[in-house]
Amino acid sequence: MTLDTSEFIRRFLLHVLPDGFHRIRHYGMLANTTRSSSVALARELLCVPETVPSTEQSKEQVEPVFVCRTCGEPMKVIEVFECAYAARAPPIRRLPKP
Repeated sequence: MTLDTSEFIRRFLLHVLPDGFHRIRHYGMLANTTRSSSVALARELLCVPETVPSTEQSKEQVEPVFVCRTCGEPMKVIEVFECAYAARAPPIRRLPKP
């Protein structure tokens, strides 16, 4: 998409808050301070049973092979690619001769 300079600036400034305003990212029922009580209330009002993992199910589950380093959640392998060539080591850094 190609825009005129004035149109680009206009669209960019739509995302800039006026002076005195503060951007709020998390609010309402999913705010950190009220999340657990709000979700519990929503489940109660919707008549959804609370999900508590039973001990029998946890014994049957197999530990995941791959775990995300960031969040710790198990990762699911979707596809495995065969390597077309052998991986090589990075070049050796050599110091200049005096």
